[in-house]
Amino acid sequence: MTNKSPEKKPLRTVSFIVHATRGVIRDHNTRRKTMLMLVVAALVLLFSGSTFLQAMLNSRAHPGWFILFWLICAWLTLTAMLLAIFDLLIVKLDARKAQRLLRQGLKPPSPGATSGK
Repeated sequence: MTNKSPEKKPLRTVSFIVHATRGVIRDHNTRRKTMLMLVVAALVLLFSGSTFLQAMLNSRAHPGWFILFWLICAWLTLTAMLLAIFDLLIVKLDARKAQRLLRQGLKPPSPGATSGK
């Protein structure tokens, strides 16, 4: 017996990817953990490709696997680099915003302002 309720919507892949990406970009902790995981995954692939996967990744015997392997390594590294650049820009933007708020908070009162006496 299958239960097909009309309230359930099928999961939309594109919508899920957009929301997951938005979550990774907005939260700095998630963004930094994602960068770490991407770099670790690229390093593990690099290590495994140079050791026990070396026979399978022979460029003359298996050119497709060789190209796919290096494309995946490059994609992971490039994604981590772009997230790092974005994180640096966000940190710089937040620092400027905090500096601007601090300047506004410490600004001396203007000479024409009444002191309430």
